[in-house]
Amino acid sequence: MAQRYVRVQNQEGIIYYGLLQISLDVQVLDAPPWLQGQPTDLNLEPDSYQILAPCSPSKIVAVGKNYADHAAEMGTDVPSEPLIFIKPPTSIIASETEIKYPPQSQRVDYEGELALVIGDRTSDCTPEEAHSKIWGYTIANDVTARDLQKRDGQWTRAKGFDTFCPLGPWIVRELNPGARLQTFLNEDALPVQSACIDQMVFPPDFLVSYISQVMTLQPGDVVLTGTPFGVGQLHVGDRVRVEIEGIGRLENTVTKR
Repeated sequence: MAQRYVRVQNQEGIIYYGLLQISLDVQVLDAPPWLQGQPTDLNLEPDSYQILAPCSPSKIVAVGKNYADHAAEMGTDVPSEPLIFIKPPTSIIASETEIKYPPQSQRVDYEGELALVIGDRTSDCTPEEAHSKIWGYTIANDVTARDLQKRDGQWTRAKGFDTFCPLGPWIVRELNPGARLQTFLNEDALPVQSACIDQMVFPPDFLVSYISQVMTLQPGDVVLTGTPFGVGQLHVGDRVRVEIEGIGRLENTVTKR
């Protein structure tokens, strides 16, 4: 099993980065792992901590319509270059916490995605250089108020609500380029989304390079790489689960705000 890097909070409210063991103990690191954090002698037992989102980025840069079949289901062509937008860090929540359905919207959708975690300050890098800037991989759900997205003509409000970026549960360093991403709703055994991540129009290295020519990416920043075909509506009471082979599962319940 790949090493799982977590961010946790103990019962006193202290936040740590660490390595999740098979026993579910957490071996605490002395700094974020992308800042050369090293293991310490502190070990947290399973009942003594809460798992948080695995990083605390200065920004989340997301990519729209990066799978051809999703662009088609949205009624648009594949963009000629990456379509990027920002989600605020305040939209991040951890796995096993609640997505709050905002009263302003009548249509909130799930969008399962692969997320990249940046490990080094990145500005004006080439795709070849970008590979070394991607420190690891986690799972995201780019929750979207679809009616507000269509109404506003831009995406900030629709994608920026508090709780609209479930992220986690942990970060892994390596990922099979053909890993499968799947999204499940409630107890249904059939996924509502299922695609291999190598079906992206613009691959991770290209995305990081492209974004870095617009804005500097900082260590711990997150890039959402787009969602495949099959986006759909969430309702209050739903439980949504995004799985990526080689990482794990990100699971959240929808509640009324």
